[in-house]
Amino acid sequence: MTPFLAELTGTMLLIILGGGVVAGVLLKDSKAENSGWLVISFAWGFAVAFGVYLAGQISGAHLNPAVTISLASSGQFAWKDVPIYLLGQLIGAMLGAVVVWLHYLPHWPHTDNPGLKLAVFATGPAIRKPFSNLLSEIIGTMVLMIGLMAIGANKFADGINPLIIGFLVVAIGLSLGGTTGYAINPVRDFGPRLMHFLLPIAGKGNSDWGYAWIPVVGPLIGGVLGVHLYKAVFADMFSIWLGVSATVTLIVIVLAYIKER
Repeated sequence: MTPFLAELTGTMLLIILGGGVVAGVLLKDSKAENSGWLVISFAWGFAVAFGVYLAGQISGAHLNPAVTISLASSGQFAWKDVPIYLLGQLIGAMLGAVVVWLHYLPHWPHTDNPGLKLAVFATGPAIRKPFSNLLSEIIGTMVLMIGLMAIGANKFADGINPLIIGFLVVAIGLSLGGTTGYAINPVRDFGPRLMHFLLPIAGKGNSDWGYAWIPVVGPLIGGVLGVHLYKAVFADMFSIWLGVSATVTLIVIVLAYIKER
């Protein structure tokens, strides 16, 4: 298996399990209907863990452009390999969304609310405030990258790291996910949103493209800031400089958020 196929299949599994739990909780007449945020958060964490188990030994299991680009920005991943990783992740996310659609095929016509159907594929804000929503995605992905760097620096028993990563995602979902649905991964949102737009889903409504830039831009910014803030702790001079810049950027965003309110 090549790194491209590893990223594709790992991301596909991630979306099948992650999108699948959202469909089970939200779609009408599912046996898991209304089982709640706790179920969604834990299932997404396990989705990430099993995606990492599947792809980890081949590609390192980035499964997320924010991870790939942030690692490349810090010299821990070759820029020449970035495009093939991103392409695999995007295709995998799209295919995973198709599997979720097929699996829940009888439930789409039974669900009247088009917003619930979109939520199976893409994230959306609890309160629509662009700067606030962007800040939430930045913070969530910063925490993700700082956590991933810390997990990688610790010596866990063989095979435990993916499970620990999964619990990190659970923690982010439970603690920070209530504002925007914690995309923290551009292709996790964009790939399935694109399939929501393309697939013949009964009564699906629009795909909310006006919001779609936030779960793409926010994680990319947050990922780069997170990895360099982590490295700055260990006196990497470039990362210290970037960390100072990140702090200034966050202050500006917070001020914009306060003004927005």
